[in-house]
Amino acid sequence: MVYRIYVEKKPGFDGEAQALQNELCSLLGIEQLTGLRLLNRYDVEGIDQALFDQCVSTVFSEPPVDDTYTELPAWSDSCFAVEYLPGQFDQRADSAAECIQLISQGERPLVRSARVYLLEGALSDAQIDAIKKYVINPVEAREASLETRATLKMEYPVPAAVAVLEGFNQLDEAGLADFIREKGLAMDLGDIKFCQEYFRTEQRDPTITEIKMIDTYWSDHCRHTTFGTILTDVKIDDKVVQAAFERYMALREELGRTEKPRCMMDLATIGAKALKKRGVLTNLDESDEINACTVKIKCDVDGEDQDWLFLFKNETHNHPTEIEPFGGAATCIGGAIRDPLSGRSYVYQAMRVTGAGDPLVPVSETLSGKLPQRKLVTTAAAGYSSYGNQIGLATGQVDEIYHPGYVAKRMEIGAVVGATPASHVRRECPAPGDVIVLLGGRTGRDGIGGATGSSKVHTEASIEVCGAEVQKGNAPTERKIQRMFRRPEVSRLIKKCNDFGAGGVSVAIGELAAGLQIQLDKVPKKYAGLDGTEIAISESQERMAVVVDPKDVEEFLKYANEENLEAVEVAVVTEEPRLVLVWRDKEIVNISRAFLNTNGAHQETDVFVEIPSEADKFFVREEVPDVKEKWMDTLKDLNVCSQKGLVEMFDGSIGAGSVFMPHGGKYQLTETQAMVAKLPVLKGKTDTVTMMSYGFDPYLSTWSPYHGAIYAVIESVAKIVANGGDYRKIRFTFQEYFRRMTEDPARWSQPFAALLGAYSAQLGFGLPSIGGKDSMSGTFNEIDVPPTLVSFAVDVASDKTIVTPELKKAGSKLVLLTIEKDGYDLPDYTQIMDQYGKFFEDVKAGRILSAYAVDGKGLAAAVSKMAFGNHMGVKIEHNVDERDLFTPGFGNIVAEVPDGKVGELGITYTLIGEVTDKAALEYRDVCITMEDAIRAWTGTLENVFKTVSGAEPQEERKAGLYKAESIHVCKHKVARPKVFIPVFPGTNCEYDSTKAFERAGADVDVKVFKNLTAEDIRDSVDIFVKSIDQAQIIMFPGGFSAGDEPDGSAKFFATAFQNAKMKEAVMKLLNERDGLALGICNGFQALIKLGLVPHGEIVGQTADSPTLTFNTIGRHISKMVYTKVVTNKSPWLQQAVLGGTYCNPASHGEGRFVAGKEWLDRLFANGQVATQYVDADGNLKVNDEEWNVNGSYCAIEGITSPDGRVLGKMAHSERRGDSVAVNIYGEQDMKIFESGVAYFK
Repeated sequence: MVYRIYVEKKPGFDGEAQALQNELCSLLGIEQLTGLRLLNRYDVEGIDQALFDQCVSTVFSEPPVDDTYTELPAWSDSCFAVEYLPGQFDQRADSAAECIQLISQGERPLVRSARVYLLEGALSDAQIDAIKKYVINPVEAREASLETRATLKMEYPVPAAVAVLEGFNQLDEAGLADFIREKGLAMDLGDIKFCQEYFRTEQRDPTITEIKMIDTYWSDHCRHTTFGTILTDVKIDDKVVQAAFERYMALREELGRTEKPRCMMDLATIGAKALKKRGVLTNLDESDEINACTVKIKCDVDGEDQDWLFLFKNETHNHPTEIEPFGGAATCIGGAIRDPLSGRSYVYQAMRVTGAGDPLVPVSETLSGKLPQRKLVTTAAAGYSSYGNQIGLATGQVDEIYHPGYVAKRMEIGAVVGATPASHVRRECPAPGDVIVLLGGRTGRDGIGGATGSSKVHTEASIEVCGAEVQKGNAPTERKIQRMFRRPEVSRLIKKCNDFGAGGVSVAIGELAAGLQIQLDKVPKKYAGLDGTEIAISESQERMAVVVDPKDVEEFLKYANEENLEAVEVAVVTEEPRLVLVWRDKEIVNISRAFLNTNGAHQETDVFVEIPSEADKFFVREEVPDVKEKWMDTLKDLNVCSQKGLVEMFDGSIGAGSVFMPHGGKYQLTETQAMVAKLPVLKGKTDTVTMMSYGFDPYLSTWSPYHGAIYAVIESVAKIVANGGDYRKIRFTFQEYFRRMTEDPARWSQPFAALLGAYSAQLGFGLPSIGGKDSMSGTFNEIDVPPTLVSFAVDVASDKTIVTPELKKAGSKLVLLTIEKDGYDLPDYTQIMDQYGKFFEDVKAGRILSAYAVDGKGLAAAVSKMAFGNHMGVKIEHNVDERDLFTPGFGNIVAEVPDGKVGELGITYTLIGEVTDKAALEYRDVCITMEDAIRAWTGTLENVFKTVSGAEPQEERKAGLYKAESIHVCKHKVARPKVFIPVFPGTNCEYDSTKAFERAGADVDVKVFKNLTAEDIRDSVDIFVKSIDQAQIIMFPGGFSAGDEPDGSAKFFATAFQNAKMKEAVMKLLNERDGLALGICNGFQALIKLGLVPHGEIVGQTADSPTLTFNTIGRHISKMVYTKVVTNKSPWLQQAVLGGTYCNPASHGEGRFVAGKEWLDRLFANGQVATQYVDADGNLKVNDEEWNVNGSYCAIEGITSPDGRVLGKMAHSERRGDSVAVNIYGEQDMKIFESGVAYFK
């Protein structure tokens, strides 16, 4: 039987429905839409009525904020439902099924979910169609039937045998061309002819699997075939570019590479090869594995230098994100992570750089076949942030670049850094007999053809048929792989590893060794009905292919089970160098490795490079008739204005290692220009940090790709230098993204000139690029993306030299370091290196208080952003030319220098102004107040990325402090209390929480809850009960319990602890052993759903219970928050100052505390309100979302049980440490963990 329930947010909590109605009215202009309701629909099969009824108020809904209906509410106007396409991952339904299984401890039921839209108003059919088009992306979803279902079971036809393409070897040229079209292949005629020649030598026709697999292997995405195209006749009109080309040709001669193909791949890599030969590149970690850029470094741990590996990688998902922005962006960061992760490193920080068209353009101007830019930018941001936040990856910098060319195809880049002790990594060539284990997620149809889809010509027609080419992400599974690979006992078993990305099984496993036999029937599948071809090339995510010695297989599988991961032996390494795939006991692929490694037919092209337009010259000093107007317009510019509402969607603090928060200063308004993080040391302290920055300006690159690449490199270096890094230790990785190449030689000019520019910059600095990623399909119909070469610079430094960009002290002087350029606007590298080296010495000597690298928008924008964070004033010297305030200044650095230290500077500088205590930007007779400047800067994108919700103000309540006469005293003392930390699917704060408790003097017991099978669940319950029985403290850590689905935080967490055995164990800990419980963020959400706060016992929730729900802003919020301790009743707060204000990171989507007046009165009267959100000066600002960030009632951040022994709070008190969030002001240590440990002593 199929049971159905509808769930709707109660009025006042229906922010998503209200926001969507406003969007449809304002963006689509459908003013006749007078009301909109959103319902979640769940269908469940495989359980009985009693269990279903039990789940209605625990799994499917939250009584305080949801209404439920067994029938669709009567509705006179329009109504429709939307569901995922078959085969697409539905996290809501999947999490619901997992929660139900937790309760039943039986088999997992079938669950399907849908969204139901109830529209109110006199709407025409055309308007209803427009609404459906806006909310349904046909690539991933479809309109669902409103009828009830007889069954949820899918009937999967038994797939037919894989077809042999009889007659393929006899096709003539026209027949082969038709074959490419019919099969939707990405390869060209030369490639298919080459295939035909090969199979003729094999004396057989190929299978369809072989052709599809070869098409994937040789796609531009997988094998960079455009970059491998031989450049025959090169003609260059520009003498500057010609000179660079001649230097490149001379270097080929010097390195003995004249016999190697002259191609863009050679041009992209020759700089590193030359610098390595010259002895500059000495720390490269070289092996057969191609996981990510890897360098050997020293990491200081408790004063001792350890050998570590530092890995970094940039990944792009332009094509998938363009057509399905949520899944495309999510799997962009997922794929980026898995590269260094497959290298056995722990990935700890990410950067997101994207390119888009103007999101302010009306929806009506959207190109046919395209999604609106606003929809693209907001949905992609939601996808990327959702994935990164769930797996526990700090996003250190988020920047979106706007240019009309990105309407052709969006740019979505994720760049990540990872590290691990070198002793944890073993790299060996696979030997015959070695076993390949497939670890992680299951295989479905999602992502089939992704690699080839990213390599095709894209038109309006092609967009209609590439839906299956989008991968879907399952973040909790990726988190499990991260946990497993971080264990040294696991990583030391791995001889070689490859992540599953483009090409699926055939590439991920197929590239591990020359000879392989892969058993496709052993590959775990999401559902039945997949044929051999689909299993071979599906790009389902969150999977790893791991080479293990046969004797180590059993041990490896045991560890996988401990981490709640599926792991299966699927292949074996063979002696003969052939790739063999077996399905249903038949070989459906049997291809020679030598043939696969050719990468297809030999490709050639001519290149023609034109001279940049003198009329459109980029580097010009324009006259400025009105400085104030120009300054204000600059602040409003799309590529200058605030993106705070976007940036705050991304968790910037998890890992407790982020040296910078993305916005700094007392008011958190100064943007940082690089991301800096401490190395992820599990035990001990380190002062070793890594830095990453990027450089790129699409308008400069459009004028001259050669100059664009050079200044991209310089800008990325300048940002590292301005933030306190030593430029001499920098390594680069590049992201190339260009229009699609054709047979026209002029089409090849942009990437060729850009790579020559990047090559020139590498040799000029003597710094190598040791990695990169190219995407050569940035064309839609007649529109091309701007020529794009993004330079990512990475560095390893000490936290002692790090400089933050916000202005710090009135009276300081502002100086400008200027780089020199020649008559062709090209840099003098000798002068730059001299100045950057001296700047680093000035930093070490303490002469630099803050610094900012100037970009293409000039000096005025730079000093404004430096001023915003602390509302410091800036007074620019009269002798500064007004034109120089707005002239591009790539490579220049503005620095704040203490008054009296200017004469000691080692750099050559110009004094340009001073810092004042007047909150204004001043220049000659111009005075722009800080308020006006910030209003201009923040206003441009406010309607796209909101920072203010517009919610109704709540009643103010007088603030006060509760001073308890007595505090609960522990009668069961221990020397070192034991803390039990449970890890569920989606938990991501267990490392930070463990470190905080160990630092405070406790022993920590971390256990993973396994739920792959009913037996796993029963075992986990018994293991958890035993751990709780041995503990004095239970800590519910933060994260995203099963993705915070189904539609509500911590349901999986809370459902597990409703189990009778676990419930009894928790209550015994609290009632019989005087134990403590702590929940932070997701852990607080679990406590409140269980009833442990405010009741002190597990009683569940009723309709009038206090709860935590969605932030009023309607999105995730990540920023530092200030909280005041307003009670001393709790043992957890005994070492905090009553009335003291503390600063900690908040990172949540559902942190808004809500309760009825009776409950609020009771909590305050009993001293159960632990902490409240306040401003930086400790003032309660209930109705100011800058400070009461989630709109909590009475600005409540944390509450306790009646006796104070259970504490739940939203802000992450565990995410602190030396040199963490150094651009934020305030005391970070509330000493919660120390207080909890001291309670038992």
